[in-house]
Amino acid sequence: MQFVKPKKHLGQHFLRDEGIAARIVGALQLPADTRQVLEVGPGMGVLTKYLVEDARFQTTVVDVDAESIVWLREHFPMLASGHILEADFLRLDLGKALPGPLAVIGNFPYNISTQIYFHLLDHREQVTEIVGMLQREVAERLAAPPGARETGVLSVLLHTYYDVELLFRVPAGVFQPPPKVESAVIRCVRNNRVRLECDEKVFSRVVKQAFSTRRKTLRNALKPLGLAPDVVADPLFDRRAETLSVAEFEHLTRLVETAR
Repeated sequence: MQFVKPKKHLGQHFLRDEGIAARIVGALQLPADTRQVLEVGPGMGVLTKYLVEDARFQTTVVDVDAESIVWLREHFPMLASGHILEADFLRLDLGKALPGPLAVIGNFPYNISTQIYFHLLDHREQVTEIVGMLQREVAERLAAPPGARETGVLSVLLHTYYDVELLFRVPAGVFQPPPKVESAVIRCVRNNRVRLECDEKVFSRVVKQAFSTRRKTLRNALKPLGLAPDVVADPLFDRRAETLSVAEFEHLTRLVETAR
């Protein structure tokens, strides 16, 4: 298929290197019982081409851009009716649109890439795998394990429910138009954690508050939660959010819960 220069939308830069496209699709492992694959932001179909050629995948694509939807319908007639969705992915109820286990893949628009991952976390019981290309610095932060200097809210939450791996970096020159930064591909595969040893909503709130002022100790960062002095006397509150493991965030959440 000949590459046609697309218009840029939503901060997206379209991949034009066939080898890298095939490599991204090849990174999908498809955990047990997962055959459905949803591509987010397919643009002019450089990844779609390889997805529809693979018999393992039941492929659906979703794009908010009407021009891309027209292109996809014309060039991928093998995608059955209902498998090309014109919709805002961030507003899409995955459980209703595509019931059952689901893998998600895409060259994610830079300016909404973190929002995409937060949305996928909301559907973590359904989404078994995510293979995404995004800005290299963002990808490295998301792949950084809890306790690493680069870690943040989203990386902690991702590592709580997924095994996260940075696969490879992608140079700017393989995109149209070329971005000013490099990209990278990360893979997230759902882990075996069924539930946390604490309230999940409180856990998420604690993680977000802990990183709200990441240079401060947890004792100061969590002050807005109104914790009693005897609770914050725990040595854990002497540390900074970036140094905690998932298990330590669970323990921190239990401490917060006892003080409520």
